[in-house]
Amino acid sequence: MNNMKSLFLLRDDITFLNFGSFGACPKPVFEEYQRFQRELEEEPVAFMIDKSPKYLKESRWALGRYLNCEGDDVVCVTNPSYAVNIIARSLDLKPGDEVLTTNLEYGACDRAWKYYCRKRGAIYKQQEIRFPIESKEDIVRQLMAGVTAQTKIIFISHITSSTGLRLPVEEICKEAQERGIMTFVDGAHGPGQVEVDLTKMGVDIYTGACHKWMLTPKGSSFLYVRRELQHLFDPIIISWGYESDFPSGSQFLDYNEVQGTRDLSAFCTIPAAIRFMEELNWPAVAAKCRAMVQNNAEALNEVTGYPAIAPINDDFIAQMYSSRINTDNPMELHDKLYRDFKIQIPVMMQGNQAYIRYSVNAFNSQEDLDKLVEALRG
Repeated sequence: MNNMKSLFLLRDDITFLNFGSFGACPKPVFEEYQRFQRELEEEPVAFMIDKSPKYLKESRWALGRYLNCEGDDVVCVTNPSYAVNIIARSLDLKPGDEVLTTNLEYGACDRAWKYYCRKRGAIYKQQEIRFPIESKEDIVRQLMAGVTAQTKIIFISHITSSTGLRLPVEEICKEAQERGIMTFVDGAHGPGQVEVDLTKMGVDIYTGACHKWMLTPKGSSFLYVRRELQHLFDPIIISWGYESDFPSGSQFLDYNEVQGTRDLSAFCTIPAAIRFMEELNWPAVAAKCRAMVQNNAEALNEVTGYPAIAPINDDFIAQMYSSRINTDNPMELHDKLYRDFKIQIPVMMQGNQAYIRYSVNAFNSQEDLDKLVEALRG
């Protein structure tokens, strides 16, 4: 995949094994981003008033085709944390209600849920997922053991941040649906890394980042809400979309799209990013990356001295892999790898245990992972 490195803007002197944190935008998509920005500045009124509704509709419907859902059931938001705040802030939580999740979720989302639960007297219940994981059924069983009569919603990552694990969201959504429990999947790492079929998944609410594995510029994500539930959720900002002078026919879209002056250019590049992936047969690219990630997992485990926390196969591992690592200062290890070896890789805490996580995309090579292992051995 070395021939694809020239398609990205990443520095040649850095071994970039941290695509998972903020993504990286390919040159053709970034050029489209700058084209929209220039168009905005050349005629701001025409862009904001006349053109942006059309551009956003094109992005929504491109997402709808990509995610197998109706385009008007998706709205563009800046990042998944923003989407989580929309849902957590609006959800009608009463004292004693429970939001069921795992102990593996992204810290920013944990904080949002804790904040709103505390304000309402609700409980943010972080069900422990014990390692090593044996099977998808094992995760479902551990999570659903936390369900009670007070469970209002299940919130779970599609692919976890610090541990890099792909969770069985389809099975969890099915189980929750049978119990009449609402589901919300944090897919920050989902679209572009694994197939996301929202209709087949049967999820009620899903947020995903386009600026990670879908390759758009930063500040481009989406929120999907099943149509029957859209009326339950208010926007973070009340603006011109409320009692709109030009209603679209969807309160969900009016509330969340029309929010005053902001740079919409990153949202507008979503169709270009999807075309880029289609032209390069991205499912095949992702499969090669996934194979590289899985084939190097044991080498990382060997050098860190810890066993795998789950089976190393497609059920649990896509384009990110994490291993526990023995360090008292994760940031110091990160800085050493960057300073001494020019390796950009996150070292994060999950509970009281440190994890090192590599993520692989089209520009990475076997040499990158070999360099990481040698640096850790040293």
